[in-house]
Amino acid sequence: MSRGLTRARFLAGMASAGLTATVAPAGAARAAEARSGLRHRGVVYTVGEGETPGTAFSTARMRQDIRAIRDRLHADTVDVTGDGVERLTATAAEAAERGLRVWLQPTLGDVPERDVLEHLAETGRFAERLRRQGAAVELSVGCEFWLFVPGIVPGADVFERIRNLQEGHVDPVAMRRRLDRFTTKAATVGRSVFHGRLSYAAAQDDEVDWRLFDIVGIDYYSCFPDRADYVRELRRHLRWGKPLAITEFGTCAYVGAPETAGMGWDVVDHDKHPEEIKGHLIRSEHTQAAYLARLLDVFTSLGLYAAMAFEFVTPDAPHRPGDPLHDLDMASYAITRTVQDRPFDPTSDWHWEPKEAFHALARHYSHYARERR
Repeated sequence: MSRGLTRARFLAGMASAGLTATVAPAGAARAAEARSGLRHRGVVYTVGEGETPGTAFSTARMRQDIRAIRDRLHADTVDVTGDGVERLTATAAEAAERGLRVWLQPTLGDVPERDVLEHLAETGRFAERLRRQGAAVELSVGCEFWLFVPGIVPGADVFERIRNLQEGHVDPVAMRRRLDRFTTKAATVGRSVFHGRLSYAAAQDDEVDWRLFDIVGIDYYSCFPDRADYVRELRRHLRWGKPLAITEFGTCAYVGAPETAGMGWDVVDHDKHPEEIKGHLIRSEHTQAAYLARLLDVFTSLGLYAAMAFEFVTPDAPHRPGDPLHDLDMASYAITRTVQDRPFDPTSDWHWEPKEAFHALARHYSHYARERR
């Protein structure tokens, strides 16, 4: 989600303009609720090109990570997301070969609509080839289009669009019309190249016509003191009578991060060189781990289709022990911490180490796997 703008604030403005979706009849609406347990357990794996030479995408590293996701995290699903068709397809193929369920989600942004749709089509054609070869694969047509696809909200890039939203330089009715139009286009492209189950990763308060898709996909970052509030909020997504997948959930590793409602990453001063953590944050891997475990318990109680923790690793947010001012990992959602061989060197090699959140997920995922045997 965007810097300085919560989903709740933005979508509250949309609601005040009367922009609500027409809900399809529920049919067998509570079927997903009736199923016991969480059907698929996963993690988001981002395949971006990296911000520095040291964090550039590596096929060898990716293969090691996929094995760790299966063997150490005990996940059965990997959400392969990001841009670059070669990176996406190589990672999806590796995950499928390792026996993992693949949730393939291209997220090319800040380029013309035509390029976004071509990128989706090419990725979707590969997903279809995997599916026909017997792999368990689902295709998501993208993530939060209103933020990442130009032309829906005015602005040349994500941050300019955020400013326009914050400053009220957006016609919500026109924005909603453009969003619906593009979502329909993306669904049409997805259907034309992929014949398995189709989805989309929406912000949790977005109003989407889920009749376009087979699986409801929600990026979920709420934080409540009462477990019943999570259940009540999530149940409204079951009214479509379709499987519900949590396409992202997670938080950062500092005290108070879960209460930021998905904005925990917005604590870095990017104008400083090197970048600094703003304020006086207290690192707490326990806070992150406890939040993920709590949400997994809720998802399990509702019998949801899938949940993918965000995210496996964030190479460009290194952990710097003993240096809280520059410990960028505190602002990362990763369940592993990135440790550079040579801190502050953009060419430095690095490795990841599991955080408490990794171990918490591994315990839950392993338990679920044993129960489903």
